[in-house]
Amino acid sequence: MSKLFTAYRVLAITVGVLLLLGTLSVLLTGSLESVTLYDVSTDSAAYKVGHPLELIWILHGWFYMAYLVVAFVLSRRLGWSLGFFLVMLLAGLVPVMMFVVEHFVSAKVKREHPEVVAA
Repeated sequence: MSKLFTAYRVLAITVGVLLLLGTLSVLLTGSLESVTLYDVSTDSAAYKVGHPLELIWILHGWFYMAYLVVAFVLSRRLGWSLGFFLVMLLAGLVPVMMFVVEHFVSAKVKREHPEVVAA
């Protein structure tokens, strides 16, 4: 269980960093100025294949999928509610929120299951 908790923490921080980097790069490069409601303009940096933004978002997506699996297994093994699990999942979609939720999850594990942290 200790390895699962460590995997959760590593994935949570990785997803949070990638989401923050992706969000900041989009905001700083102005890639959103060409985005329409239903489509991404072909002039947008986010549209161009091979653009560095693309790699950040692809990595975020892959790590987020791994995070979903690990978070689900961890929440089931520790007997957490579905609502708490959903909060864990949504944190990977809101910049900076992943770090806050990871902190609360770590504190909850240390408080409710100290044997997981000590192992």
